[in-house]
Amino acid sequence: MRGHFITVATPNNDPEKIGHLKGHMMMGMAVGVFLIVRLVLRWFSTKPEPASSAMPWADKLARLMHILFYILIFLQVGAGMAMSIGANLPDIVFNGNGSLPTDFWSLPTRGMHSAIALVLAGMICLHAGAALYHQFVLKDGLLARMWFGKRN
Repeated sequence: MRGHFITVATPNNDPEKIGHLKGHMMMGMAVGVFLIVRLVLRWFSTKPEPASSAMPWADKLARLMHILFYILIFLQVGAGMAMSIGANLPDIVFNGNGSLPTDFWSLPTRGMHSAIALVLAGMICLHAGAALYHQFVLKDGLLARMWFGKRN
């Protein structure tokens, strides 16, 4: 997340901005590829029974949150790609042709990209808290069953 703040805080006329954007864009592309791989693996592999917290409302919320993660990550990658294409960033950042726009906020998907990032950051914190709750309060071995080949 620190890299994101450096990218946002660096003015577009700073020569280092190109390097920051290159790293940000490469990470975004990697996240998109990992999302596709994750969905394919999830589709074709056996899934363990859903974890239970013994609170039906929390179990329903957990299922909804996992679906929302996939949707928001897909939208985040898509908004980043749309913003990148709209600003001609692939040619500017990777080929050195042209210059950066003075302000990315003029691009239609910039607000969406930013808002989704904030929502995802909050969801990641909640998700980590829920995983720690399962591990240390419920002691149900949830973290162990997430690893490859585990079917608890």
